[in-house]
Amino acid sequence: QDLIIMGESKWMGKRWEEMDTDVLVKIFKELNLVELSPVSQVCRLWRLACSDPLIWGTLDFGLLKSNFIQTRASPYIWVDDRSDKRLAKILRVAMAISRGNVNCMIFHYNLYMKDEHLHYISQRSPNLKRLVMPAWNRISRAGICQAIERWGELESLTMPTIGHPPYIMEGLANSCKNFKELKIMGSFDLLFASAVTTYLPKLKVLSLRCSKVTMGALQCVLNSLEHLEVLNISHCLLFEMATNGRRQVIHELDNKALERASRLREFHHCQSRQCVACQRMMLDEGILRWYRYEDWFWRRDEVRSLDLKDYGRLFGAQCEMLTSVD
Repeated sequence: QDLIIMGESKWMGKRWEEMDTDVLVKIFKELNLVELSPVSQVCRLWRLACSDPLIWGTLDFGLLKSNFIQTRASPYIWVDDRSDKRLAKILRVAMAISRGNVNCMIFHYNLYMKDEHLHYISQRSPNLKRLVMPAWNRISRAGICQAIERWGELESLTMPTIGHPPYIMEGLANSCKNFKELKIMGSFDLLFASAVTTYLPKLKVLSLRCSKVTMGALQCVLNSLEHLEVLNISHCLLFEMATNGRRQVIHELDNKALERASRLREFHHCQSRQCVACQRMMLDEGILRWYRYEDWFWRRDEVRSLDLKDYGRLFGAQCEMLTSVD
Protein backbone atom coordinates (compact mmCIF):
# COMPACT_ATOMS: atom_id res chain seq x y z
CA GLN A 1 0.00 0.00 0.00
CA ASP A 2 2.88 2.36 0.83
CA LEU A 3 4.36 1.71 -2.59
CA ILE A 4 1.06 2.57 -4.25
CA ILE A 5 0.78 5.82 -2.32
CA MET A 6 4.36 6.70 -3.16
CA GLY A 7 3.68 6.03 -6.81
CA GLU A 8 0.60 8.24 -6.76
CA SER A 9 2.52 11.07 -5.10
CA LYS A 10 5.01 11.10 -7.98
CA TRP A 11 2.36 11.11 -10.73
CA MET A 12 2.83 14.26 -12.80
CA GLY A 13 0.16 13.68 -15.47
CA LYS A 14 -2.61 16.18 -16.23
CA ARG A 15 -6.26 15.67 -15.57
CA TRP A 16 -8.59 15.64 -18.58
CA GLU A 17 -9.97 19.09 -17.84
CA GLU A 18 -6.40 20.47 -17.79
CA MET A 19 -5.21 19.07 -21.12
CA ASP A 20 -3.94 21.37 -23.85
CA THR A 21 -6.62 22.49 -26.30
CA ASP A 22 -4.71 21.27 -29.35
CA VAL A 23 -4.51 17.77 -27.88
CA LEU A 24 -8.25 17.77 -27.16
CA VAL A 25 -9.01 18.95 -30.69
CA LYS A 26 -7.02 16.05 -32.18
CA ILE A 27 -9.04 13.63 -30.03
CA PHE A 28 -12.42 15.26 -30.71
CA LYS A 29 -11.82 15.30 -34.49
CA GLU A 30 -12.40 11.53 -34.38
CA LEU A 31 -15.95 11.97 -33.04
CA ASN A 32 -19.16 12.50 -34.97
CA LEU A 33 -21.90 15.05 -34.29
CA VAL A 34 -23.88 12.78 -31.96
CA GLU A 35 -20.77 11.95 -29.93
CA LEU A 36 -19.60 15.56 -29.75
CA SER A 37 -22.86 16.82 -28.25
CA PRO A 38 -22.42 15.41 -24.71
CA VAL A 39 -18.65 15.92 -24.81
CA SER A 40 -19.14 19.66 -25.44
CA GLN A 41 -21.11 19.93 -22.19
CA VAL A 42 -18.42 18.51 -19.87
CA CYS A 43 -16.67 21.81 -19.11
CA ARG A 44 -15.77 25.16 -20.66
CA LEU A 45 -12.39 23.95 -21.97
CA TRP A 46 -13.93 20.95 -23.69
CA ARG A 47 -16.66 23.11 -25.20
CA LEU A 48 -14.06 25.44 -26.71
CA ALA A 49 -12.13 22.47 -28.08
CA CYS A 50 -15.31 20.98 -29.58
CA SER A 51 -15.94 24.26 -31.42
CA ASP A 52 -12.49 24.50 -32.97
CA PRO A 53 -12.40 25.43 -36.70
CA LEU A 54 -10.23 22.38 -37.40
CA ILE A 55 -13.25 20.22 -36.52
CA TRP A 56 -15.92 22.35 -38.18
CA GLY A 57 -14.19 23.61 -41.32
CA THR A 58 -16.48 21.41 -43.43
CA LEU A 59 -19.93 20.28 -42.28
CA ASP A 60 -20.99 17.59 -44.73
CA PHE A 61 -24.68 16.63 -44.56
CA GLY A 62 -24.44 14.71 -47.83
CA LEU A 63 -26.09 11.64 -46.27
CA LEU A 64 -29.03 13.55 -44.82
CA LYS A 65 -32.17 13.22 -46.97
CA SER A 66 -35.83 14.09 -46.55
CA ASN A 67 -38.67 11.57 -46.51
CA PHE A 68 -40.74 12.97 -49.36
CA ILE A 69 -43.39 12.28 -51.99
CA GLN A 70 -43.60 14.12 -55.30
CA THR A 71 -46.89 15.96 -55.96
CA ARG A 72 -48.51 17.73 -58.89
CA ALA A 73 -49.13 21.01 -57.10
CA SER A 74 -46.52 23.59 -56.08
CA PRO A 75 -44.02 23.13 -54.46
CA TYR A 76 -44.35 19.70 -56.14
CA ILE A 77 -43.12 17.91 -53.06
CA TRP A 78 -44.56 16.74 -49.75
CA VAL A 79 -42.17 16.17 -46.86
CA ASP A 80 -42.88 14.12 -43.77
CA ASP A 81 -43.16 16.37 -40.69
CA ARG A 82 -40.85 14.06 -38.75
CA SER A 83 -38.22 14.61 -41.41
CA ASP A 84 -38.44 18.40 -40.93
CA LYS A 85 -38.18 18.05 -37.16
CA ARG A 86 -35.18 15.77 -37.51
CA LEU A 87 -33.42 18.32 -39.72
CA ALA A 88 -34.21 21.16 -37.30
CA LYS A 89 -32.84 19.17 -34.35
CA ILE A 90 -29.63 18.23 -36.16
CA LEU A 91 -29.07 21.83 -37.26
CA ARG A 92 -29.60 23.11 -33.71
CA VAL A 93 -26.97 20.74 -32.34
CA ALA A 94 -24.47 21.47 -35.12
CA MET A 95 -24.84 25.24 -34.97
CA ALA A 96 -24.67 25.29 -31.16
CA ILE A 97 -21.40 23.36 -31.00
CA SER A 98 -19.69 24.91 -34.05
CA ARG A 99 -20.27 28.49 -32.81
CA GLY A 100 -19.97 30.07 -36.26
CA ASN A 101 -16.82 28.22 -37.32
CA VAL A 102 -18.29 26.39 -40.35
CA ASN A 103 -16.63 27.48 -43.61
CA CYS A 104 -18.10 24.87 -45.96
CA MET A 105 -21.57 23.32 -45.76
CA ILE A 106 -22.76 20.46 -47.99
CA PHE A 107 -26.36 19.28 -48.39
CA HIS A 108 -27.86 16.38 -50.34
CA TYR A 109 -29.88 17.24 -53.48
CA ASN A 110 -32.86 15.37 -51.98
CA LEU A 111 -32.92 17.38 -48.77
CA TYR A 112 -35.98 19.62 -48.99
CA MET A 113 -35.17 22.47 -46.67
CA LYS A 114 -37.59 25.27 -45.73
CA ASP A 115 -36.97 28.98 -45.27
CA GLU A 116 -36.85 28.58 -41.50
CA HIS A 117 -34.02 26.04 -41.76
CA LEU A 118 -32.02 28.24 -44.14
CA HIS A 119 -32.65 31.30 -41.96
CA TYR A 120 -31.36 29.45 -38.90
CA ILE A 121 -28.20 28.33 -40.70
CA SER A 122 -27.39 31.72 -42.21
CA GLN A 123 -27.69 33.45 -38.85
CA ARG A 124 -25.31 31.02 -37.17
CA SER A 125 -22.73 30.48 -39.89
CA PRO A 126 -21.79 34.01 -40.98
CA ASN A 127 -18.30 33.01 -42.15
CA LEU A 128 -19.48 30.49 -44.75
CA LYS A 129 -17.27 30.41 -47.84
CA ARG A 130 -18.65 27.42 -49.70
CA LEU A 131 -22.22 26.11 -49.96
CA VAL A 132 -23.58 23.03 -51.72
CA MET A 133 -27.30 23.76 -51.86
CA PRO A 134 -30.16 21.34 -51.19
CA ALA A 135 -33.31 21.24 -53.35
CA TRP A 136 -35.06 24.59 -53.99
CA ASN A 137 -38.68 23.45 -53.89
CA ARG A 138 -39.60 24.81 -50.44
CA ILE A 139 -37.15 27.72 -50.30
CA SER A 140 -38.67 31.06 -51.29
CA ARG A 141 -37.00 33.84 -53.25
CA ALA A 142 -36.97 36.03 -50.15
CA GLY A 143 -35.49 33.19 -48.09
CA ILE A 144 -32.47 32.56 -50.31
CA CYS A 145 -31.86 36.29 -50.90
CA GLN A 146 -31.84 36.97 -47.16
CA ALA A 147 -29.38 34.14 -46.59
CA ILE A 148 -27.04 35.35 -49.35
CA GLU A 149 -27.02 38.84 -47.81
CA ARG A 150 -25.66 37.33 -44.59
CA TRP A 151 -22.99 35.30 -46.37
CA GLY A 152 -20.74 38.14 -47.41
CA GLU A 153 -17.67 35.88 -47.47
CA LEU A 154 -19.23 33.26 -49.78
CA GLU A 155 -16.82 32.27 -52.57
CA SER A 156 -18.30 29.06 -53.99
CA LEU A 157 -21.85 27.85 -54.66
CA THR A 158 -23.13 24.55 -56.02
CA MET A 159 -26.81 24.85 -56.85
CA PRO A 160 -29.62 22.96 -58.60
CA THR A 161 -31.23 24.57 -61.63
CA ILE A 162 -33.74 27.28 -60.78
CA GLY A 163 -36.57 28.70 -62.86
CA HIS A 164 -35.53 32.37 -62.66
CA PRO A 165 -31.75 32.58 -62.06
CA PRO A 166 -31.09 36.36 -62.44
CA TYR A 167 -32.11 37.27 -58.88
CA ILE A 168 -29.71 34.69 -57.40
CA MET A 169 -26.82 35.94 -59.53
CA GLU A 170 -27.65 39.55 -58.66
CA GLY A 171 -27.74 38.69 -54.97
CA LEU A 172 -24.32 37.05 -55.18
CA ALA A 173 -22.92 40.07 -57.04
CA ASN A 174 -24.26 42.54 -54.47
CA SER A 175 -23.34 40.68 -51.28
CA CYS A 176 -20.46 38.30 -52.00
CA LYS A 177 -17.56 40.39 -53.26
CA ASN A 178 -15.09 37.48 -53.32
CA PHE A 179 -17.39 35.09 -55.16
CA LYS A 180 -15.46 33.14 -57.81
CA GLU A 181 -16.78 29.58 -58.19
CA LEU A 182 -20.16 28.30 -59.44
CA LYS A 183 -21.50 24.83 -60.20
CA ILE A 184 -24.91 24.22 -61.77
CA MET A 185 -26.66 20.85 -61.58
CA GLY A 186 -29.57 20.50 -63.99
CA SER A 187 -30.25 22.77 -66.99
CA PHE A 188 -28.23 25.69 -68.26
CA ASP A 189 -29.87 27.77 -70.98
CA LEU A 190 -29.19 31.17 -72.49
CA LEU A 191 -31.20 32.97 -69.78
CA PHE A 192 -29.06 31.36 -67.10
CA ALA A 193 -25.83 32.06 -69.00
CA SER A 194 -26.82 35.71 -69.53
CA ALA A 195 -27.51 36.12 -65.80
CA VAL A 196 -24.09 34.69 -64.95
CA THR A 197 -22.20 36.84 -67.44
CA THR A 198 -24.14 39.99 -66.48
CA TYR A 199 -23.85 39.77 -62.70
CA LEU A 200 -20.71 37.64 -62.24
CA PRO A 201 -18.33 38.87 -64.97
CA LYS A 202 -15.26 38.08 -62.82
CA LEU A 203 -16.23 34.44 -62.24
CA LYS A 204 -13.16 32.20 -62.38
CA VAL A 205 -14.56 28.67 -62.15
CA LEU A 206 -17.75 27.30 -63.72
CA SER A 207 -18.85 23.66 -63.74
CA LEU A 208 -21.88 22.44 -65.66
CA ARG A 209 -21.00 18.78 -65.22
CA CYS A 210 -23.84 16.39 -66.13
CA SER A 211 -26.17 19.25 -67.09
CA LYS A 212 -28.41 19.92 -70.08
CA VAL A 213 -26.71 22.84 -71.87
CA THR A 214 -27.73 24.78 -74.94
CA MET A 215 -24.98 25.71 -77.41
CA GLY A 216 -26.11 29.32 -77.17
CA ALA A 217 -25.47 29.27 -73.42
CA LEU A 218 -22.02 27.72 -73.89
CA GLN A 219 -21.09 30.28 -76.53
CA CYS A 220 -22.28 33.08 -74.24
CA VAL A 221 -20.01 31.85 -71.45
CA LEU A 222 -16.98 31.40 -73.70
CA ASN A 223 -17.44 34.82 -75.34
CA SER A 224 -18.33 36.93 -72.31
CA LEU A 225 -16.57 35.65 -69.19
CA GLU A 226 -13.15 37.21 -69.74
CA HIS A 227 -11.83 36.23 -66.31
CA LEU A 228 -12.93 32.60 -66.51
CA GLU A 229 -10.03 30.20 -65.87
CA VAL A 230 -11.75 26.82 -65.46
CA LEU A 231 -14.78 25.41 -67.31
CA ASN A 232 -16.21 21.91 -66.94
CA ILE A 233 -18.80 20.64 -69.42
CA SER A 234 -17.96 16.95 -68.93
CA HIS A 235 -20.88 14.58 -69.65
CA CYS A 236 -23.21 17.45 -70.55
CA LEU A 237 -26.01 16.96 -73.04
CA LEU A 238 -25.21 19.75 -75.50
CA PHE A 239 -27.92 20.66 -77.95
CA GLU A 240 -29.28 23.35 -80.23
CA MET A 241 -32.65 23.85 -81.85
CA ALA A 242 -32.79 22.99 -85.55
CA THR A 243 -34.76 25.06 -88.07
CA ASN A 244 -37.61 22.53 -87.94
CA GLY A 245 -37.93 23.18 -84.19
CA ARG A 246 -36.49 19.84 -83.16
CA ARG A 247 -33.66 19.46 -80.67
CA GLN A 248 -30.35 18.45 -82.19
CA VAL A 249 -27.79 16.85 -79.84
CA ILE A 250 -24.18 17.98 -80.35
CA HIS A 251 -21.59 15.24 -79.87
CA GLU A 252 -18.52 17.25 -80.90
CA LEU A 253 -17.61 20.89 -80.38
CA ASP A 254 -16.77 22.95 -83.43
CA ASN A 255 -13.34 24.49 -83.94
CA LYS A 256 -14.49 27.95 -82.91
CA ALA A 257 -15.69 26.75 -79.51
CA LEU A 258 -12.55 24.66 -79.02
CA GLU A 259 -10.33 27.61 -79.89
CA ARG A 260 -12.00 29.83 -77.31
CA ALA A 261 -11.90 27.07 -74.71
CA SER A 262 -8.17 26.56 -75.33
CA ARG A 263 -7.51 29.96 -73.76
CA LEU A 264 -8.69 28.66 -70.38
CA ARG A 265 -6.30 27.25 -67.80
CA GLU A 266 -8.51 24.14 -67.52
CA PHE A 267 -11.19 22.95 -69.90
CA HIS A 268 -12.89 19.63 -69.08
CA HIS A 269 -15.21 18.11 -71.67
CA CYS A 270 -16.47 14.65 -72.56
CA GLN A 271 -19.34 13.83 -74.92
CA SER A 272 -18.31 10.27 -75.72
CA ARG A 273 -20.83 7.56 -76.54
CA GLN A 274 -18.52 5.09 -74.76
CA CYS A 275 -18.46 7.07 -71.49
CA VAL A 276 -20.77 5.65 -68.78
CA ALA A 277 -21.69 9.10 -67.43
CA CYS A 278 -22.47 10.37 -70.94
CA GLN A 279 -24.60 7.30 -71.60
CA ARG A 280 -26.56 8.04 -68.43
CA MET A 281 -27.16 11.61 -69.59
CA MET A 282 -28.52 10.38 -72.92
CA LEU A 283 -30.71 7.79 -71.20
CA ASP A 284 -32.16 10.43 -68.85
CA GLU A 285 -32.56 12.95 -71.72
CA GLY A 286 -30.30 15.54 -70.12
CA ILE A 287 -31.92 15.74 -66.68
CA LEU A 288 -29.95 13.22 -64.68
CA ARG A 289 -31.96 11.11 -62.26
CA TRP A 290 -29.28 10.93 -59.62
CA TYR A 291 -31.22 8.52 -57.42
CA ARG A 292 -30.75 5.78 -60.01
CA TYR A 293 -27.01 5.73 -59.59
CA GLU A 294 -24.27 5.33 -57.00
CA ASP A 295 -24.53 7.44 -53.86
CA TRP A 296 -21.18 9.07 -54.61
CA PHE A 297 -21.87 9.90 -58.28
CA TRP A 298 -23.48 13.30 -57.66
CA ARG A 299 -20.50 14.37 -55.51
CA ARG A 300 -17.87 13.97 -58.21
CA ASP A 301 -16.38 16.73 -60.33
CA GLU A 302 -13.39 16.91 -62.65
CA VAL A 303 -12.56 20.30 -61.14
CA ARG A 304 -10.57 19.46 -58.02
CA SER A 305 -11.85 22.36 -55.92
CA LEU A 306 -15.48 21.32 -56.59
CA ASP A 307 -15.13 17.57 -56.04
CA LEU A 308 -16.74 16.63 -52.71
CA LYS A 309 -14.66 13.50 -52.16
CA ASP A 310 -15.75 11.16 -49.35
CA TYR A 311 -18.33 11.94 -46.67
CA GLY A 312 -16.89 13.65 -43.61
CA ARG A 313 -16.68 12.10 -40.16
CA LEU A 314 -18.98 14.68 -38.51
CA PHE A 315 -22.06 13.23 -40.19
CA GLY A 316 -20.99 9.88 -41.55
CA ALA A 317 -23.05 6.72 -42.02
CA GLN A 318 -23.05 5.89 -38.30
CA CYS A 319 -24.28 9.37 -37.37
CA GLU A 320 -26.97 9.23 -40.07
CA MET A 321 -28.30 5.98 -38.59
CA LEU A 322 -28.22 7.33 -35.03
CA THR A 323 -30.38 10.32 -36.02
CA SER A 324 -32.73 8.49 -38.40
CA VAL A 325 -36.52 8.66 -38.04
CA ASP A 326 -38.31 5.33 -37.62
